[in-house]
Amino acid sequence: MAAVTSTASLCPAAAGGGLTPSSAFRPKPSSHRRLQLPATTTACHCLPARAEGLDRREALLGIVLSAADGALAAEATTELQEGFTMYEDEANKFSIAVPQGWLIGAGESSSFKSVTAFYPEQAADSNVSVAITGIGPDFTSLKSFGDVDAFAEGLVNGLDRSWQRPPGLAAKLIDSKAANGLYYVEYTLQNPGEQRRHIVSAIGMAFNGWYNCLYTVTGQYIDDEESEKYKPQIEKAVRSFRLT
Repeated sequence: MAAVTSTASLCPAAAGGGLTPSSAFRPKPSSHRRLQLPATTTACHCLPARAEGLDRREALLGIVLSAADGALAAEATTELQEGFTMYEDEANKFSIAVPQGWLIGAGESSSFKSVTAFYPEQAADSNVSVAITGIGPDFTSLKSFGDVDAFAEGLVNGLDRSWQRPPGLAAKLIDSKAANGLYYVEYTLQNPGEQRRHIVSAIGMAFNGWYNCLYTVTGQYIDDEESEKYKPQIEKAVRSFRLT
C-alpha cells in the first residue's frame, strides 16, 4: 500500500483510498456527534465505509496501514488541559481532547469504517487521526495481538523497508507501553531523501453494540524546528483518547 511510501498524507487512509486533504475531508452535519470547539473551527464527520468484521490478517494490516499515514503513555489525567477542548463521538464511542483552533476532517476508504483527523490549519502534515475498523469476534482483547512489546515490534518491523536494495522506508521503534486499557507505541518513519516523521500511537479495542472495533489513534509530526512546536499538543491529544 502506498501509505508506506507517502507518510506525509494527512489521513492514514489517504494513500490507500486515493484521498487527499481536499477530497477526503468535507463537512457533514451529524445528530449524534457532539463537538465543543470555538466558533472559528470547521467541523466535519466520518462517513461509514465497510462494516463487516475482519480476520486476524486484515486486522493486523489495518493497524500497519493506519500507523503509516511514544515520551508517550504517561498516566493521563481526566481533567481537560488548558488550550484543549473535548471531542466526543457518541456513535463510535470515543472521546479525545483536541487543541483549540484545530480543524477537523473526515475521510472514506474501502478498508476503514471511519477516519477522523484533527490538524492545525497552518501545518496539515502535523495531525492526529482516529481510524476505526470492524474486526472478527475471535478478537476479544488487545492480547489477541500479543503483549505490547511483541505488538510494537511486529508493527514497526512490518513497516520497515530499510533492508531493501535500494533502501526503502526506515522505521525505528522508540517506546511501547500498555496503560489505560490501550497499547501505546512511539516510533519514527523516514523515506530516503525525506524528513523523518515522528509517530505516537494508541491502539484500543471495544464492542460498539454490533461488532468488535479496533481503534488506531495516530499522531504525527515532522522532526524539524517548525513542526516540533506541535509535539506537546499531539502527544497530549493521543494520551487523552478514551473509549466511552
